Amino acid sequence: MAVLTITQDSFESVTALPGIVFIDCWATWCPPCRGFKPVFEKASNTYPDITFGSVNTEEEQVLAAQLGITSIPTIMAFREGVLVYARPGAMGAQDFDRLIDAVRALDMDQVRAELAKDETPAAA
Repeated sequence: MAVLTITQDSFESVTALPGIVFIDCWATWCPPCRGFKPVFEKASNTYPDITFGSVNTEEEQVLAAQLGITSIPTIMAFREGVLVYARPGAMGAQDFDRLIDAVRALDMDQVRAELAKDETPAAA
């Protein structure tokens, strides 16, 4: 499956897609980004049930700022529209496969319960 090009206009609609969505935030001048790109592209072909997208932080500076991207590459994972992973740093194919497995294994009811608990205002 092709890696989608994510823009500020398409980010919300792509991350809200059903299932799992991985986003690679990168730039052309970044050597680790160039090293991770083939790993990300191979995974997009290996896992056709997952959506893969990329944000070129040079072209999408406003989106990168909104996402709080301070180091690249930054890999983000969404599941059922919920951000479940966001960390900078390239990784090898085995580590990325393990991350994919970990995102698949998440108990989303538990994730949503934790998020709801975090959003509950503290008692006054």
